[in-house]
Amino acid sequence: MVRTILSVLFAVLACATIAWPQRALPEDDANRYSFNSADEGYVRLDGRTGQVSLCTRRPPGWECRAVPDERAALEAEIARLQVENAVLKKELLAHNLPLPGSVKSLPPTASSQEPRVQLPSDADLDKMVTFIEKVWRRLVDMIVSLQKGVLNKT
Repeated sequence: MVRTILSVLFAVLACATIAWPQRALPEDDANRYSFNSADEGYVRLDGRTGQVSLCTRRPPGWECRAVPDERAALEAEIARLQVENAVLKKELLAHNLPLPGSVKSLPPTASSQEPRVQLPSDADLDKMVTFIEKVWRRLVDMIVSLQKGVLNKT
């Protein structure tokens, strides 16, 4: 019984420490950027935003120009192709033409298949409430017995 109470107490404490809000690290502008040597100057990486810039020395001073983000362009192209692919599949199916062998059919749309939420039954809720009440009573009993043990020793 003591093991059960201790394991429940440990689980409660573990959940409490996980749920405890974490402190945000202070933003330090001195460590925000990292620089790497390049042929034309330096490549600067913004640690906060992820933006990459190429910094070169010009007559009036240093100039940093943002490097175009190829990832964003690639992701935009992938999204465009996915939409185009879906439109082409719909056109094939609308004309009763089969899709090529390696092409999967369209996923069901949200309107044709609503996600269903499975709620617990009243019996399940009653079982959970009973369980929590038992755990709480055992925890309180353990604390009371510990307090009595400490008071009896003094």
